[in-house]
Amino acid sequence: MPNPCCYSGMKSLLYVVALSLCLWLALPAPALAFSARASRVHDGDTVTVTSEDGAATRVRLYGIDAPEYKQSYGREAKTALARLVRRKTLDVERVDTDRYGRTVALLRLPDGTLVNETLVAEGAAWYYGEFCKREDPCQRMSALEQQARAERLGLWAQADPQRPSDWRREHKKGEWYAAPARAMRKAVRKVKVVWRRR
Repeated sequence: MPNPCCYSGMKSLLYVVALSLCLWLALPAPALAFSARASRVHDGDTVTVTSEDGAATRVRLYGIDAPEYKQSYGREAKTALARLVRRKTLDVERVDTDRYGRTVALLRLPDGTLVNETLVAEGAAWYYGEFCKREDPCQRMSALEQQARAERLGLWAQADPQRPSDWRREHKKGEWYAAPARAMRKAVRKVKVVWRRR
């Protein structure tokens, strides 16, 4: 007859193993990072990077929101990002993918400097608290924005800077949004014409 104390020991071991497995599965997946060179700066918070194998990835910088190009301080924000990343190999740490299919990421320079934080510290971008959920970089960016505001750096030198999200909402019906929509409709018409010819 088997010893009952062995069964209770086995049960305990199985519970510990099952609990450990559940905790391990509950941990977030490790961030997928890769190295790439900046090939194009679109605006103050979006850049296209090209990896060593030639794959291009459009990257939206995590935790920040820079003025739109046609918004006040938009050109300066784009220039600030271009100055930081031009001709440099960057470490791209993926955080998420946004609704437009862009990779949302933290960008690091070869010396380890976080580009996202630098733009906020220089007053070239807002800390985007609404979408910034990683505790460590988000707390630093929040503090850096407060410091840039206090020192009136970059966009904070303006009397009343407008948040990019508010600017986008106000200009949604304007030419800024209308031109891409017209281009898309034109492309769809061309595809329909080609499709009908088949």
